[in-house]
Amino acid sequence: MALTFHYAARSDVGLVRKDNQDSGYAGPHLLVVADGMGGHAGGDLASATVITELVEIDHDSLTAAEASSQLGRAITRANDEIARTFADNAELEGMGTTVTAIMRARNKLILAHIGDSRAYLLREGRLSQITKDHSFVQTLIDEGRITEEEASTHPQRSVVTRVLTGADGDEPDLGAREAREGDRYLLCSDGLSGFVALDTIEEILTGGTPPGQAADDLVSLALRAGAPDNVTVIVADVVEAGTAPSTQPQVVGSAALRRPRKRVDTSPAARAAALTRDEDDDEGVELDEEGHGRRGRWLRRLGGLVVAVLLVGAVAYAGYAWTQQQYYVGAQDGHVTVYRGVAQDLGPISLNTAVDQTDIELSELPSFYRDEVEGTISVESRSAADQRVDSLRVAAKKCGQLRATGEPCGR
Repeated sequence: MALTFHYAARSDVGLVRKDNQDSGYAGPHLLVVADGMGGHAGGDLASATVITELVEIDHDSLTAAEASSQLGRAITRANDEIARTFADNAELEGMGTTVTAIMRARNKLILAHIGDSRAYLLREGRLSQITKDHSFVQTLIDEGRITEEEASTHPQRSVVTRVLTGADGDEPDLGAREAREGDRYLLCSDGLSGFVALDTIEEILTGGTPPGQAADDLVSLALRAGAPDNVTVIVADVVEAGTAPSTQPQVVGSAALRRPRKRVDTSPAARAAALTRDEDDDEGVELDEEGHGRRGRWLRRLGGLVVAVLLVGAVAYAGYAWTQQQYYVGAQDGHVTVYRGVAQDLGPISLNTAVDQTDIELSELPSFYRDEVEGTISVESRSAADQRVDSLRVAAKKCGQLRATGEPCGR
């Protein structure tokens, strides 16, 4: 039985940080969370670099050995790119990033991990951590000097011992697992695991909600807990291929803002354009000296043009129909607003409609949230949009409370 992922990725700047240094990627064969460090100028760049390199290997038909090799090499390339970036910009000294990634190879899963981001497995109703933190407090736990409970409040719990920094020898732990239908995986930065109890996370993941809603709920819980750090989560269910709804790959956090340099445009318009180019590249039959065959050649060209036009029209209609099944959160008249469609227009044709202007004013939000809303936040369903609005409402309330006491709230 062929298996695949049904997934959702979410990232939030948190209630105190000025910028999001986390990055995440979720695709049909690859899940990645990277938590950058080194300040605004370095951490976000380091985590985005990882995503840029790893998205290239999100493809199928690999054996476990091939997937393990490709995943390891991609992380090495990301580490080399971090080294080159630091060499060209001395002010980025100290930049680095965690990496926790799962790559599907048929019915095997390859796990790569370095740092203190985490991967969890929910199997048969029981949640377990399948990565081991590369951190100072984990070392103390391993040596028996402190307990797990004591580690959660230790003053040096954020000190990591292994991350990608561009240095030789920065290599992740690699392992393999069996993929089982019905399993649910959670990848997250410490913005979630450091502020939400494990039993609470388990309760959300076992609630029967789809990945998108579960991811939204986890981010909301972290915000309600007052998470000052960035929060990034990926929830992915292992399902039989063909049974999950179609989901586009999702890039979140710093990588989404920086837009990876390497990407393939798979939109309906791009596919139609590629097919049209294929038609144009066909030069037809060669003519003899007296021009025999010219009429047949032009008939073939005309037929090809008609087919191309019909194809483009069909793809355009299918693309428009697809847009009307999408939702996003944006701004209207200074308020957070839920839209149906996509945040683009096709000439005179609007591809979006406002369906719910909320009572949340943009001015009540931290600037990062305002930037996100003004830049639009894509979601996978109307219920996911409502969940996102709830998270923004919580953030606005928390921000108001902080401002009332003179505390900073983002920028």
